[in-house]
Amino acid sequence: MKPILTAEQAVENIKDGSTLMVAGFMGCGNAFTLIDALINKGTSSLNLITSDTAYPDVGVGRLICQNRAATLTASHIGTNPVSGQKMNSGELKVTLVPQGTFAERIRAKGAGLGGVLTPTGIGTAVEEGKQKLSLQGKDYLLELPLGADFAFIKAEVADRYGNAYLHAATKNMAVVMAMAADHVILEAEKIVEPGELDPDKVTIPGIFVSVIVKSTLPAANLRLQA
Repeated sequence: MKPILTAEQAVENIKDGSTLMVAGFMGCGNAFTLIDALINKGTSSLNLITSDTAYPDVGVGRLICQNRAATLTASHIGTNPVSGQKMNSGELKVTLVPQGTFAERIRAKGAGLGGVLTPTGIGTAVEEGKQKLSLQGKDYLLELPLGADFAFIKAEVADRYGNAYLHAATKNMAVVMAMAADHVILEAEKIVEPGELDPDKVTIPGIFVSVIVKSTLPAANLRLQA
């Protein structure tokens, strides 16, 4: 069975300069309890990998606004104006990656692949500094695997073996990030005994999970602005 820790215990080994993946999208599926514990711990200079930076006061956006990240690898940052401000000032080094490429680079790390080939970015700034290959008359960029020291994953239900159920859109990037990180901290709203979680509902197998934390902060009630 996996260790069940407090959020404070779970983030204890995340040091300044660690690489951290945070699953979710627009704050949906972010591990709010773990993010809160990490902020309270005072960890900074993180190399943050996340699909987006949510909103200034929501989820992963708080790590940006409270100056906890030194670098950011993401697909977009438009809903959090602080991310753009920090990028333009040079305070935050931002690498923007097309979302499909972002997911595939993470998946490649978890699958043990040497990289992925994609035509996305050919002829744009994305191409700069990357190896280009031509196959059957078509050009591709070689995108290298993307991994992390730690990953924060949020689940609705987990059993004590670490098997987890993630509902609907909350699973965004979670499965590939769980495969690609060295140490996966799973935050669950509900923890059940082995056998109580329907195997057909397992989104992330426990083999990828290192420790489990019980959620103490409610999921945010997010509403996208038109």
